[in-house]
Amino acid sequence: MKTIALVMGGYSGEHDISIASGQQVYQSIDKSRYNVYPIVVDREGWYWLADDGRHHPVDRNDFSVTAADGSRVHFDLAFIIIHGNPGENGVLQGYFDTLGIRYTTCGYYTSALTFHKGFCNPVVASLGIVKIAKSVLLYKDHFNSNSQFSILNSQLSYPLFVKPAAGGSSVATTKVKSPDALMPAIQAAFEQDDQVLVEECIKGREFDCGVFRKADGEKLVFPITEIIPKGGHEFFDYEAKYQGFSNEVTPAECDERISKHIQTVSSQLYDLLGCRGIVRFDYIYDTDADELYFLEVNTIPGQSAESIVPKQARAMGISPAELYEMAIEAALES
Repeated sequence: MKTIALVMGGYSGEHDISIASGQQVYQSIDKSRYNVYPIVVDREGWYWLADDGRHHPVDRNDFSVTAADGSRVHFDLAFIIIHGNPGENGVLQGYFDTLGIRYTTCGYYTSALTFHKGFCNPVVASLGIVKIAKSVLLYKDHFNSNSQFSILNSQLSYPLFVKPAAGGSSVATTKVKSPDALMPAIQAAFEQDDQVLVEECIKGREFDCGVFRKADGEKLVFPITEIIPKGGHEFFDYEAKYQGFSNEVTPAECDERISKHIQTVSSQLYDLLGCRGIVRFDYIYDTDADELYFLEVNTIPGQSAESIVPKQARAMGISPAELYEMAIEAALES
């Protein structure tokens, strides 16, 4: 029986979201097939959270824990469910590569690239299969509010989105409708990251699509989901995502041509960006121009009960337990 480290938590504002995802995965994994150890990554220390609530420290020299009987537990696989730093940006992947431990996510290079929106967007644009909104990447150490303000207003059209270049869950993301609100939004984003992306808002419908490649090489492209904010929320912000201020319709109620196009682009991006594991791609479809715009890649999408990818999998007849077993087996074969 394989021994699995279910790695959750992390150092970012998405820590609690990761814990919720990890708990869902832990409840779903078949314990008769795998020995599963919930491992919490926290700035105060890494530990195995035992079923009795006790914390057992992780030896980061070899990523092992000591059981109650004094035996050392080593892991065959890390099931990474950390959103943000250090799980989604390549840091943990590099660590596990060094130790020779397999894991369920994209590799180090793909994780690092896709986590940084300012670096990923030009790469995706160069592929020529989907459009990218116009944007400007700002650097905190070289930021001059007066000169940058002029550049942004001359190069971009309002409304704008201001967001940390490397972050997730729409933390510190602001929709800016006028010049007087731009600088406060930039400063708020700089509190989360040293690099900030300012990009034009594309008016349209938001769609998400999950993709996964099984151990036998078969690629699953999930039914797409439409995100419809409600309760006064103009976009899929933090509250809309996690406090119920959105409707997430799966499968999306849209023209089959649009659905197929989104699935095709997602399948292509999965391969061209070198993705592994369960990945979700987010888009805006400009209904007026009939154009699809890429938003971002989520290489470790949420796995809580109400998260998008589990809903998409269920729409294909795949239960969470089956999905996570497939993810484990694919990673063990990698």
